[in-house]
Amino acid sequence: MTYIRIFVANLILLAGLVSCNSQNSPKTGDIDKTPVTESPLSVFPKPTKKPTETPSPTKQHFAYTATKTLTPLLSPTYTLTPTKPTCLSEGGRIEIKAIQSKLLPKRLTYRVYTPPCYDQYINQDYPVLYLIHGQTYNDDQWDRLGVDETADALIKSAEIPPLLIIMPRDRIWKQPPENNFGKAVISDLVPIIDASYRTIPERKYRAIGGLSWGANWAIHLGLTNWRIFGRIGAHSLPVFSTDGPRLSGWLDAIPSNELPRMYLDAGDHDRWLQYTQWFEDLLTQKGIPHEWHLYPGYHNEDYWSSHVEDYLRWYTKDW
Repeated sequence: MTYIRIFVANLILLAGLVSCNSQNSPKTGDIDKTPVTESPLSVFPKPTKKPTETPSPTKQHFAYTATKTLTPLLSPTYTLTPTKPTCLSEGGRIEIKAIQSKLLPKRLTYRVYTPPCYDQYINQDYPVLYLIHGQTYNDDQWDRLGVDETADALIKSAEIPPLLIIMPRDRIWKQPPENNFGKAVISDLVPIIDASYRTIPERKYRAIGGLSWGANWAIHLGLTNWRIFGRIGAHSLPVFSTDGPRLSGWLDAIPSNELPRMYLDAGDHDRWLQYTQWFEDLLTQKGIPHEWHLYPGYHNEDYWSSHVEDYLRWYTKDW
């Protein structure tokens, strides 16, 4: 994999080169059947601070390893090999639920992935990852992309710790503040999840991420509710046009020692790449630590499905 630091030197030139509604992926599975309504980059404030050099991110794989030591029973030279519980092989499961929110015209539907052995290890609490889908799709998208099967495999091989994954559905294709989906997630869904499941209700163990339209929500909710989410993942980020002029102020309002961990990635042929680059440049100029990856690919499900494992490894690092 090649990790390239992208510095956007002339946003207005890029805005003229890339049109939000003119580029279409030549591959199948393009998510944007209905284009995301965005404003030209020229409406976003230009970063004014002198760029601060930040180290290029280094991709690593982290292993979650048990540390329990077994005492030999027969002789000093006899070694026992731990046996994995059978529930690990059974995998996790996905439940489909819905709650009524006064903030929304219809019920808020969501999916919950519970990891292998969740029912057996009744005294164990779990970190929580909230994943939001793309525009014109619903809460089954991350499921279809294989997030549950990937999590099962990585948990079984002890490469990541077990976790809960929450996948809420946004039915309203409007940006905040017209769309109350984000408010309902914070006011209604997060408390319900913490009350109904064995979560670790601390920001360090609560992450939010999304792809495309969902990436917009992840940035919006993660920065405005930084006391709730300790890490933010934005995959193929277009940026809400209503958020663009406010992002700099939101970042400045977060104490430097409380900034969430952030991960950005996009395909090199992504139709919204200029917006992801604009936000990455903003983070760089403010000297805010983040991880940025530019991979081969387009703004479609082929791209996201090929990186689900990378995402899960990053979200669960040090959990």
